[in-house]
Amino acid sequence: MRLPTLEDAETIFQSYAQDLEVVKYLTWKPHQSVSDTRSFLESILQGIPEGKKFPYVIERKTDRLAIGMFEIRLEPPQADMGYVLARAHWGKGYMTEAVKAFVEWGIAQNGLARLWSICDIDNPASARVMEKAGMNREGVLPSEISHPNLSEEPRDVYLYSITK
Repeated sequence: MRLPTLEDAETIFQSYAQDLEVVKYLTWKPHQSVSDTRSFLESILQGIPEGKKFPYVIERKTDRLAIGMFEIRLEPPQADMGYVLARAHWGKGYMTEAVKAFVEWGIAQNGLARLWSICDIDNPASARVMEKAGMNREGVLPSEISHPNLSEEPRDVYLYSITK
């Protein structure tokens, strides 16, 4: 994983940001152009200096191709995360590896006692990634977040966490 750059816009757009199946359970609609992706990257890069959000591009080790993103959001004593992965790379263990790294990192941090994330109740693949990384399903948060590619109404999500 590495910090994103504006030069990632084309690859991110082509590999997943415009793919409705990939963004189905996310809080944003598919990007319509590379400029949408570039604007997104500009906004997340501006948030890094605040020290609360840390976005990372996920690269394949073999060729350094950007295949997804992972973000850590700090609100001590807690941290949560979100992620997205290009469809061509689903089921290969990349996201499980990234979430495990987040869990290991978070457990090692002084000042963090709880790591958590959510996923739509109709997204079993994401739930399974968190379970493989050692996170525990705490329950369902009803009408928690809107996933505009599914419905304008807030949807139920599973809450996963791990504590020290």
